[in-house]
Amino acid sequence: MNSRHTDTRQHILDTGKRIIAAKGFSCVGLSELLQASEVPKGSFYHYFKSKEAFGQILLEDYFDNYLLQLGSQFDRAEPNARERVLGYFEHWRSTQSQASCDEQKCLVVKLGAEVADLSEAMRLTLRDGTERIIARLADCIASAVRDGSLSAPGPLPVLDPLSMARTLYQLWLGASLLAKLHRDESPLEHAWVLTQGLLAP
Repeated sequence: MNSRHTDTRQHILDTGKRIIAAKGFSCVGLSELLQASEVPKGSFYHYFKSKEAFGQILLEDYFDNYLLQLGSQFDRAEPNARERVLGYFEHWRSTQSQASCDEQKCLVVKLGAEVADLSEAMRLTLRDGTERIIARLADCIASAVRDGSLSAPGPLPVLDPLSMARTLYQLWLGASLLAKLHRDESPLEHAWVLTQGLLAP
């Protein structure tokens, strides 16, 4: 595949992500996507067999980029690992605020409930992608225990790093959905307070 084709495919994905992140998957028709991308229908079907296949590849691309960004944040030497984890959730809080709601950046929050019953392929991609995020978060929590910035995985001994990562991720997904539902940032603030307590040094 030459660079022109690669660029066209990525351009369609990037355009689709922007539109779908704002409107959802079902509300975006193929004609709207083609018009926004400024590509003919034949070009779309050259790269994607169907809209569902496009959605699955879009999510794969989203998670690949998300994990790269997460790695660049979690792999830094400074600050300590606990501060890197807290920084991740602080960034989450700022990007999921009411002010950002019209340009939703997290496709898991935006599409999770919508496509779970709509497309098995997309559901599995979302499931696998979130498990990759949780595993990466657990690694950083374990690093925080090793470097001494976190004395234990949490106030409850049963919460090992993976369980803690899963608990925190579920907390923030739920908070993001409630903040979106109520157009109120208090669920995110509540999640932030609980996170600071769970990750107390």
